[in-house]
Amino acid sequence: MSIAVKKSSVHVNVGVLKEQFASEHAFFFIIKGATKCFDGNKTHIFKSGDFGIIRKNRLAKYTKEKEDNEKVFIFFDEDFLKKFQRQHPTEISEFHSNETFIPLRKNILVPNFIDSLILYYNSSGEINKVFADVKREELLLILLQNQPELAAVLFDYGMPQKVDLEEFMNRNYKFNVSVDRFAYLTGRSLSAFKRDFKQIFNDTPNRWLIRRRLQEAYFLIEKASKRPTEIYLDLGFETLSHFSFTFKKQYGHTPTKLAESHRNVS
Repeated sequence: MSIAVKKSSVHVNVGVLKEQFASEHAFFFIIKGATKCFDGNKTHIFKSGDFGIIRKNRLAKYTKEKEDNEKVFIFFDEDFLKKFQRQHPTEISEFHSNETFIPLRKNILVPNFIDSLILYYNSSGEINKVFADVKREELLLILLQNQPELAAVLFDYGMPQKVDLEEFMNRNYKFNVSVDRFAYLTGRSLSAFKRDFKQIFNDTPNRWLIRRRLQEAYFLIEKASKRPTEIYLDLGFETLSHFSFTFKKQYGHTPTKLAESHRNVS
């Protein structure tokens, strides 16, 4: 069952997210099972009872490790955070980690808070927005009491700064987000992004992304003996059929045929 409220502030049982861009800070709690999270640099495995913060303006993938999986996402949008600051003036100190996924210290109040959410579900499986905001405020008070340094992360309203475009794209080409998102995350307007991209890669962003993903797919199937079904989502393709069609158009045969021929040779 998926449970949501207006403004998408509280979600339970979010599966593989189609949009792999964290536009707002989010708190996550793993109720059951394990969730694999990838941020472009490394993979994190969070298990039952683990919880933390996902920074906004970051790329992130979430996939469940097993079928028996349950988790909670609670989003802190900028308007909510600014209102919270006005009501609860908070001292902001330096936060030293730049990680996308920030594991939080264990605190008995957090699992108790998660248990309390079920009391607010209505017959439609939703939480009324008024109660959702109250619960978000309660959670934020708990988190800041336990780790005051989180204020430097949560109350940072800055925009992404201009970064090395070549390094960024080579690290993040597997994420299934729009070119507009890539432009924003590299600190550029869409027109500046396309201009800089052409100068660096001598290609358009969309063509380069497809070619780069297919090159990685070919390597994984031929050299790492991966099955097409194992890799297409991780490489940014939405469906297996689209992946197979695009792969055949590029290489003249389907990824399944490549996998079969590799197994026969082995």
